Amino acid sequence: MSDQLKQIGGGRRTIGDFATKLAELTDDVLFEDVWNRTGLAARDRSLVTVAALVTGGDADQLRFHLGRAKENGVTETELVEAITHLAFYAGWPKAMTAITTAKQVFAA
Repeated sequence: MSDQLKQIGGGRRTIGDFATKLAELTDDVLFEDVWNRTGLAARDRSLVTVAALVTGGDADQLRFHLGRAKENGVTETELVEAITHLAFYAGWPKAMTAITTAKQVFAA
């Protein structure tokens, strides 16, 4: 897993002027530390993160992480399949929201 791309957050870029500490924690702890640990490949972390966001109904964060998942090697087909699978565990409305979000992200 040492050959994977370093994961970099965008907290400072997106919210740094408004929520300095949250941006710092996003970039320095979540991405610099947690996302770059060697226990899971970035691809696997992305799939787990997408699943958590679908389950939580977090469409805004899901938009970003669907793109990140693709960058980390998860295919659109795999993401659609994961969302379809989660419909039976997370709930139909959350899966429908997630799949609509994915359709928009993939079309962009």
